Amino acid sequence: MTMIVRDFRTADAEAVAAARRSAFPYLVTTPRTVVWEAESAPAERQYRLLVAEDDGRVVGSSEIGIFYDSDQPGLAFANTTVSGDALGRGAGSALVTAAEEYLAGRGAAQVFAWTLDAPHAVTFAERRGYRRSRSSRIGRLDLTTAALPPLDRGAFPDGVELRTAADFADDPRPLYEADVECTEDEPGDVDAGRLPYAQWLALTWEHPALDRELTSVAVVDGAVAAYSVAHTDGHGRYWSGMTGTRRAFRGRGLAKLAKNDSLHRARAAGCRMAFTGNDGDNGPMLAINKWFGYEPAAVEWRYVRELAA
Repeated sequence: MTMIVRDFRTADAEAVAAARRSAFPYLVTTPRTVVWEAESAPAERQYRLLVAEDDGRVVGSSEIGIFYDSDQPGLAFANTTVSGDALGRGAGSALVTAAEEYLAGRGAAQVFAWTLDAPHAVTFAERRGYRRSRSSRIGRLDLTTAALPPLDRGAFPDGVELRTAADFADDPRPLYEADVECTEDEPGDVDAGRLPYAQWLALTWEHPALDRELTSVAVVDGAVAAYSVAHTDGHGRYWSGMTGTRRAFRGRGLAKLAKNDSLHRARAAGCRMAFTGNDGDNGPMLAINKWFGYEPAAVEWRYVRELAA
């Protein structure tokens, strides 16, 4: 067996996407999104996508970079995936070793990584000196059988209407303002600064998986109040990219309304399976998803390792 680790090439996109789907089947991952992530990362992120090649076959990858927008310097990420049929052959170890060496060379003091709550993944992380941090709960909803609450537009509160992200194509800045505000309030272990509008356009608005027609926006008296982002892969899979409500509009059920509208749109568009992920401490969204009928699909853990004292 010949195992090598090298930089990603565009021709690897299908194999990398397949490996990611094998490890994390609920994510919306396509060859197009893999290439886009590699090509669109801001220079400050120092992003690098490594692949593990086993006897000429790409069996895994590691996406690595710096949290350049964090107020705390020296924070980095390294998310590694290995195809299920290639576990135990050394691909994961080779990728993580190369990732840590690269990040240490760029001054990283801590490396964060997501891993499944599965014995092989947890054991691998902890043997390499990673310690457990936050959890993420993945939910699954079968849209072909789900009893989605009806949308009675005549019963909406005065001044409330539903639109889609596509309606903001000429000027998405109101969505940007809502998104950065809600993102600031998301629980997490890495604090990030406010994303500049130009970078939000490049990284969020232009994301190839973003389905603007299925992304729903609740508007109150003309102002964006809540939204639910839809990512799709064109093969029946739907991922809730983010659901949030601006602070001034919270407590009115607008996030639930926007997400319900998005799910109805997704089903009408032919999506069959919906997935969502929430921080383990995000009680409000976990409750909303349970109300919709999402069932537990997986648990992910964020692990962190110190690279320097």
